Amino acid sequence: MFDFQLEEKVWFWMLLIIPVIVFLYTILQFWKYRTQKRFSSNKLLSRLSPNQSLFKSILKVVVLCLAFGSLAIALVNPKIGTKLETVKRQGVDIVFAVDVSKSMLAEDISPNRLEKSKQLVNQIINNLASDRVGIIAYAGKAFPQLPITTDYASAKMFLKSMNTDMLSSQGTAINEAIELAKTYFDDEEQTNRVLIIISDGEDHSDIASNVAEEAADEGIRIFTIGVGETEGGPIPIKRNGILLNYKKDSQGETVITKLNEETLQQIAEEANGAYIKGNNTSEVIEEIKNILNRMDKTEFEAKEFADYKDQFQWFLGFGIFFLFIDIFLLERKTEWLKRLNLFNENI
Repeated sequence: MFDFQLEEKVWFWMLLIIPVIVFLYTILQFWKYRTQKRFSSNKLLSRLSPNQSLFKSILKVVVLCLAFGSLAIALVNPKIGTKLETVKRQGVDIVFAVDVSKSMLAEDISPNRLEKSKQLVNQIINNLASDRVGIIAYAGKAFPQLPITTDYASAKMFLKSMNTDMLSSQGTAINEAIELAKTYFDDEEQTNRVLIIISDGEDHSDIASNVAEEAADEGIRIFTIGVGETEGGPIPIKRNGILLNYKKDSQGETVITKLNEETLQQIAEEANGAYIKGNNTSEVIEEIKNILNRMDKTEFEAKEFADYKDQFQWFLGFGIFFLFIDIFLLERKTEWLKRLNLFNENI
């Protein structure tokens, strides 16, 4: 079993040199062909330059491209981890349930409620040490995004892709998010269990408090973070970032969505947690840190790759090798090439 790491991904931009080389070579060949046709026929040209080889000129370009490709990968410095170690960790299991209903598009908090929610989760993850995290998306239904893991990079990747179009059923079924979160904590080795719900609390189900109480009986503490303003705001309808209109109800009135703090406070109280206003990111992070620090940390095992070894030297060697071949590869026919008669060049 192997694991790969790419140390300097920015050097992949160097690969853009390859299509530039191919483009310039094609233009050069076209220009040479047009110019030669103006002054001589193919028959006369073959008599004047009998040793000129189209095959070898193409081969030089291919070799040069391989050289640049190898050097680019060498600069990226791929690493291979071949040793899998079991590491002892201490931490808390945290599941984030992020509301992706349409009301989260309201811009009463900048840039909008959903983006603010994602920023909060991202910053909380940045301040974790050895805790495990999972992610749930929910609107009218709840959908598992990422199971419990210590892979924070994957968590951020899944978080970034979340949007209000990922779930067709609308609403804010917090109860379903809590029910789904319970299945995340089904391992006896898992540590303290924390569910953090980020929502505006609107269109909630009346049974959410009952489900929260059941979750508390299973040892899950629920903390809720409210995003938005109690005064509320309209829900913009946009296309390609351009505002077209605002969502309207059946009477044609503009819908105003408001932060429902009472619901979120009630859910948190039922599950031995706390409600946090999500407007100030630094205050939210500080409060979550204090909550987690006060919790008992349970030791668990996590497997990770160790002994990553640099592999750039192989690609550097290939790059130098191809450059060496390109330097000494002339665009003239050699005896072995004449005998091969590639592309019917001797006819």
